[in-house]
Amino acid sequence: MGVPPLGEGQGHPSPRPRGRLPALDALRLIAALMVALYHYGGRGGEITKAWGSSPRHQFPHLSTAFAYGCLGVQLFFVISGFVICMSGWGRSLRAFTASRAARLYPAYWVAVLLVTAVFALPWVRYAPVSTSDALVNLTMLQQPVGAERVLGVCWTLWVELRFYALFALFVVLPGATRHRVVLFCAVWTLASVLTTAAHAEALGVLVMPEHSSFFIGGIGLYLVHRYGHSLTAWGIVAISFLIGQHYAVAGLWHPPGPQHFSYRSQAVIIAVLAVGYAAVAVIATGGARRLSWRWLSFAGALTYPFYLVHEHLGWVVVEVLHRRLGIPSYAVLGLTVLLMLGLAWLLHVGVERRLTPLLRRGLDPGPTGDRPPATSPRSP
Repeated sequence: MGVPPLGEGQGHPSPRPRGRLPALDALRLIAALMVALYHYGGRGGEITKAWGSSPRHQFPHLSTAFAYGCLGVQLFFVISGFVICMSGWGRSLRAFTASRAARLYPAYWVAVLLVTAVFALPWVRYAPVSTSDALVNLTMLQQPVGAERVLGVCWTLWVELRFYALFALFVVLPGATRHRVVLFCAVWTLASVLTTAAHAEALGVLVMPEHSSFFIGGIGLYLVHRYGHSLTAWGIVAISFLIGQHYAVAGLWHPPGPQHFSYRSQAVIIAVLAVGYAAVAVIATGGARRLSWRWLSFAGALTYPFYLVHEHLGWVVVEVLHRRLGIPSYAVLGLTVLLMLGLAWLLHVGVERRLTPLLRRGLDPGPTGDRPPATSPRSP
């Protein structure tokens, strides 16, 4: 009888079977809606043109709360760490790469083309990017090459791509084991803090110290989900939260002042992150097992296309509904979210369901045994 890899059978419980977690899908949609509320009512910039005045005037009692919606991105990263560790376990590098590319690119390509086309309409006040930059955007590598972004949210996809590359190189390629995943978390955490201490900006592009803790926290929670409670796994989660909240506060907190759109409390930033971690932890430990309604998985399927299109196309919808049709701002907010969810459904049904399987098979035509079960979760 063969000896199991370290961490897979030596003093640790047998891993739980992999399967879809509907509650995690619901949490992903909540994170996307948080970001949407931030973009529509919790910040200044281009959305001010759409409303005709600052969102602080449109939502005087809620704009401050909406400003915390940007923390939905950190929640996305925690969920992504959980899901990528789950979906990458036991896969070959080719299968993992095919799965990630097939998941990210089809809806992204259509979103880039759609936003570019809408912004090119003569009555839309937002200027499209140049043709050259739009073409670069189709690669999802516009930021490192210095091209203008078509989608404002695509900076998070550049973060995700780097996480996928690190995880693929150091976990998927040699083969995922509990020991190797724990080592990956430890080394990435150490590299992140050393990069910050050394002010090594070039290394920071790869290590991403301001984001890495959230992915690592999600990976730690997946270890809890897969193997049960352990001091090591919960230690990874705790350290990631303690470091992650520091970077979140450093990036989002500022002293009160008239030059800022809103003032975010340090305590509320930390509390929102803590609730996000706690929500994923409840799912990881089986506390949300009863939330198994089928519509949750469908809602999760809409999250990614909604995330892609909601910001820039939302500006156009808000302007049409509010400034041209005179619909009250709170009604416009709800209608815009619903319309973007409807567009997300069209992208999911018309693009993702058709192109994702084709692209995956084209990139990984190997035996089906190397592919994930149909119930494997999606990542943000």
